[in-house]
Amino acid sequence: MIVSTKGRYALRVMLCFAQRGGDEYVPLKEIAEAEGISQKYLESIMTILSKAGFVDAVHGKGGGYRLNRKPEDYTVGSILKLTEGSLAAVSCTSQGASACSRTTCCQTLPMWERLERMIDDFFEGITLADLLKEGRVSR
Repeated sequence: MIVSTKGRYALRVMLCFAQRGGDEYVPLKEIAEAEGISQKYLESIMTILSKAGFVDAVHGKGGGYRLNRKPEDYTVGSILKLTEGSLAAVSCTSQGASACSRTTCCQTLPMWERLERMIDDFFEGITLADLLKEGRVSR
């Protein structure tokens, strides 16, 4: 499993919002500059986060984005699954995967399924609040 820049940037942006407390709307340009992310690329990420209801968006003067829940209500897993689509290590365990002709006799499938559960449990067990508490985010 390799997490793309989309997933990593989405996490960084969500942490940026969490640090700010969530009351103020932060303009896209300000986020892009603070995080060193292309504004155009960030627009596509924010569209995904906004459409999924992870952030509130206000357009126009004084507009921007902000979290619409507490940091403890967002898991790393939910953010990564939204932006990555899947956290599966192999294609045969990802949701919507085409049926493999070896599914009934594959001796490695249970191992891959166990790994997928472990990855999911790991990322679902970490919230934005946890990351903030760990002090890995410094400005």
